[in-house]
Amino acid sequence: MTLTATPPAVRRLHGRTIALAVLLLGLVVVLLVVAGAGPAHAVPVDPTDPAAPTAPLDPGAGDTVTVAVNGVNGTPSSSIVVLLAITLLSVAPSLLLMTTSFTKIFVVLALTRNALGLQGVPPNQVIAGLALFLSLFVMAPVVSDVNEVGVQPYLAGDLTFTQAVDVGSGPLRDFMVGHTREADLALVTRAADQPNPEDPASVPMLTLIPAFMLSELRAAFIIGFVIFVPFLVIDLVVSSSLMSMGMMMLPPVMVSLPFKLLLFVLVDGWGLIITALVSSYTGGG
Repeated sequence: MTLTATPPAVRRLHGRTIALAVLLLGLVVVLLVVAGAGPAHAVPVDPTDPAAPTAPLDPGAGDTVTVAVNGVNGTPSSSIVVLLAITLLSVAPSLLLMTTSFTKIFVVLALTRNALGLQGVPPNQVIAGLALFLSLFVMAPVVSDVNEVGVQPYLAGDLTFTQAVDVGSGPLRDFMVGHTREADLALVTRAADQPNPEDPASVPMLTLIPAFMLSELRAAFIIGFVIFVPFLVIDLVVSSSLMSMGMMMLPPVMVSLPFKLLLFVLVDGWGLIITALVSSYTGGG
């Protein structure tokens, strides 16, 4: 009797057949288990009755949502004060330019620098800083009155914000009216096609502010003209001297600048200009 070896293809076929049979057997066992368990039956529960609707509240009853700017004691809330302070800082440059003496002082100092023939000395930062602190010095009484009659009563809760603005703008209005020409007020009033105000107290702020700036610019240009005259004389004398000596190629500005600086220092020019500016607001000159 002879034994023959099983080919590899036959062995692979037998292996696949056995694996398929095992898989089918496992599937049959799972089906039997699921069928034997059967579905779970839930116990029925009686339904509950719906809740009865509640009657609507009266418009004036119940809790209401309100937004108040004041605190517990009637004083303004700290958050509102911080918000107002940030808002004031954002519009402070415009208020500084339009409602104070800053514009006039800055223009006069800039014209003085141009009259001397100096283009970048002193620089704009120095002129702006000097004009700022001179403006604070001039406006100190006005700022003190605004703080006394408007800011402090509002912080104490005695005035509302609208009342504080109306009362606090009084000292600033008086300052601007005192340094504004009637011709400039009439010009802005006619340009806005508004009726003539009965008295200075009835002039709207939107009319008073541009009129005040026009008056400030006019006064600054008058002071600048007075400052230019002596330096213009020095330029004419130096130019005539150079022409008579035949030095036409030498710039007259280079020769006249030392003489203008010497004259300005000898007469204490900065002191005279600042004194004149401060006196124009305090009534001392």
